[in-house]
Amino acid sequence: MEMNKLNAEKESKEDEGASKPMLEVKTEALEEAEPDPYCRLQNLPEDVYSEACFGDSPVKTKAGKQTGGNAHLYRALCLFLTVICLILLLVVIVLSLKLQTGSKVCPEREETTAVDKQNPSFAKPCDYDQCQAQFPYLQPRHIGCQQCADGWLTFEHSCFYLSTFRLSWDQSQRNCTSRGGSLAVITSQRVQNFLSKEGNLKYWIGLRNKANRWTWVNNTVLQESYWAENQSPGDCGILNSESPPEKNWIKASCEAHTYFICQLHL
Repeated sequence: MEMNKLNAEKESKEDEGASKPMLEVKTEALEEAEPDPYCRLQNLPEDVYSEACFGDSPVKTKAGKQTGGNAHLYRALCLFLTVICLILLLVVIVLSLKLQTGSKVCPEREETTAVDKQNPSFAKPCDYDQCQAQFPYLQPRHIGCQQCADGWLTFEHSCFYLSTFRLSWDQSQRNCTSRGGSLAVITSQRVQNFLSKEGNLKYWIGLRNKANRWTWVNNTVLQESYWAENQSPGDCGILNSESPPEKNWIKASCEAHTYFICQLHL
């Protein structure tokens, strides 16, 4: 019996001795199959931090992606640029409106008479003849850049109105002054030809005999005349557009009724 026990113990020891080398072989195999974890940490890939998180929002890497702080900066920059664009748009609109309205502005009628300069409060009413007698240097007022009204003819720097009804010389003059002008003053061959061509009737002009001297309504003395031959007596001048312009002025009584020509200086 004792011999059997000894043999059994011997066999068991042999079995243990045989198994130990097997374990050692397996351990070495595992060590070869599984590398050292520290070695793995030392050989990390470059983008290991690419998915790291800061709080609840992802933090971008330095490889060109924006961070949360940069996003706030860009939003503020976009808002600032939007405000600047709105301000510039408003400036453009205001300037365009000013240009559109500024091109339509016309200067007011000039007030350059000596009467206004000496006594601005002068406002005593009087007719044209009385004013001419008291203030011979009074000149018709200009109307700036205003164009001729409907029914008026434009020639050089004046507007001319050829009436379609007849009045006396004094009535014709008052009618012209109510329109802002006076009876026509013809001081050049060009104006004489123009009025003779446009008219087809007999018209009062601003020419009258005062103290045996023919003068215009603006108190200038007649220099160049276009009198027709075989004149009848009279103290007021008429332009007869039915005759050639070189000689178509005739004399008539100032109380006679005929058509008339008004002139308004621009």
